Amino acid sequence: MPRMTAARAAVEILKLEGVDVAFGVPGAAINPFYAALKASGGIRHTLARHVEGASHMAEGYTRAKAGNIGVCIGTSGPAGTDMITGLYSAIADSVPILCITGQAPVARLHKEDFQAVDIASIAKPVTKAATTVLEAAQVPGVFQQAFHLMRSGRPGPVLIDLPIDVQLTEIDFDPEAYQPLPVYKPTANRIQIEKAIALLQESERPLIVAGGGVINADASELLLEFAELTGVPVVPTLMGWGIVPDDHELNAGMVGLQTSHRYGNENFLASDFVLGIGNRWANRHTGGLDVYTAGRKFVHVDVEPTQIGKIFAPELGIASDAKAALELFVQVAKELKFAGTLKDRSAWAASTQERKAQLQRRTHFDNVPLKPQRVYEEMNRAFGPETRYVTTIGLSQIAGAQMLHVYKPRHWINCGQAGPLGWTIPAALGVATADPEGRIVALSGDYDFQFMIEELAVGAQHRIPYVHVLVNNSYLGLIRQAQRNFDIDFQVKLEFENINAPELGVYGVDHVKVAEGLGCKAIRVTEPEGLLPAFEEAKKLAAEFRVPVVVEAILERVTNISMAAADIDKVNEFEELATLPEHAPTAIKPLAL
Repeated sequence: MPRMTAARAAVEILKLEGVDVAFGVPGAAINPFYAALKASGGIRHTLARHVEGASHMAEGYTRAKAGNIGVCIGTSGPAGTDMITGLYSAIADSVPILCITGQAPVARLHKEDFQAVDIASIAKPVTKAATTVLEAAQVPGVFQQAFHLMRSGRPGPVLIDLPIDVQLTEIDFDPEAYQPLPVYKPTANRIQIEKAIALLQESERPLIVAGGGVINADASELLLEFAELTGVPVVPTLMGWGIVPDDHELNAGMVGLQTSHRYGNENFLASDFVLGIGNRWANRHTGGLDVYTAGRKFVHVDVEPTQIGKIFAPELGIASDAKAALELFVQVAKELKFAGTLKDRSAWAASTQERKAQLQRRTHFDNVPLKPQRVYEEMNRAFGPETRYVTTIGLSQIAGAQMLHVYKPRHWINCGQAGPLGWTIPAALGVATADPEGRIVALSGDYDFQFMIEELAVGAQHRIPYVHVLVNNSYLGLIRQAQRNFDIDFQVKLEFENINAPELGVYGVDHVKVAEGLGCKAIRVTEPEGLLPAFEEAKKLAAEFRVPVVVEAILERVTNISMAAADIDKVNEFEELATLPEHAPTAIKPLAL
């Protein structure tokens, strides 16, 4: 039997499980693992500038492509605690990443050793499993189980903590004899699917709500096939955006309090039946449940049994992987269509498209400083259907979701539930690492951008190109808007007069100089006519220099973006709406009055 250190065995297992990329920061307690990583070869490592950044890079890498599992690595103590935010955002959005940390020697774990913390206990609430390995011979089994857990059921992250002496201990391990564990996914049965379709058949105005679980299961094509067979319009959730192209005749728009379309909410409110697949009824999607559920029946399909009935009780719940369920949905629907018994939904589907053409927000403004809506209008012109957007939280993300267009799954890569500031830059680097020839466009407000701005240097060092659209109003815009309810505007202003850049006025940080100082390219735009040329130039610069390119748009200080406080039927439209076709020239459908 071959002998090797436990650290080397762990690296060999990573490769056997399909890992060829890792993100991390070395340190004393994880150096044996790094030595094994170098000696073994075959895994490309990207050095982050912050360990939290490494965890978000791993998330972006996983989210970009079906089957990917991002790996982040750090030393003991603060490295592990820094990565907790990445683990939290991963488990919240059902994203499998593997976090590997170094640790003090086993004999000193409870003796307050330098940078020794019980990271497994800290990480347990935000992982599917978190283990400090105390016996070197257990390392292969722990790693094998980690990949099984990450891929099985509802996907999610795992943390493995390796004491330094465990890493260095030699064990018997034969890579040729290693085999990944089979993945477990619950699967629907035909009776469940027939009952679900019977409920759909009884309805007059049905909708499909397609969540991120459909994308996780790599089942977007099946969902679209089922929708086209039945003629049932589809509402993608924020995490499911792209399952059905925005310009498809069965895309009914997004629903919610914030990241929603006017027509999406109205289409939902007109429905009488909802089939939810791979979604979790997130509160910013549903708003108040009395309004959301009134007058309609629900079927809920989810890979995690405990999600069913968690928010409200559906008429029928089915615990199943989305792909397994949709294969049966398609099969039964084909049989009904062949028999001529499927209901004709064409009039209902057409009505959803009429609302799409009638209920639009205005994007075309010529104001200086810029209104954010104009930025998204020009992004639609510049970037097109092959673009992968990456973003996290804030008015920039909310407005972007209302006004940008997405045409493919995994082309809206959004940290949904956790929404940590600073996520966007490292996540975009992870996405661009997974898709080096793709068009990656990140979107940030100024505060999100500043949280982990140092990670731009990672893109410069490792030649990871993407375009980062920075909308700068020198404000915590979303929090300022929320503070209106308290009649305050307190501790949310980022403005100051920069003594080194008086031309910025009160906008403070000179993001162009900072980005250039970190080895990237940057362009500042102050007038609407400059947006499209800047985006075109940014694409050329990213391709030429293979580094991140920042396009900073200087916005008006205060813009209130459409949203509701509690119910999806009471969205406050702060800005004027589109009343002429030229008010929304890049809308999916021309405005119909």
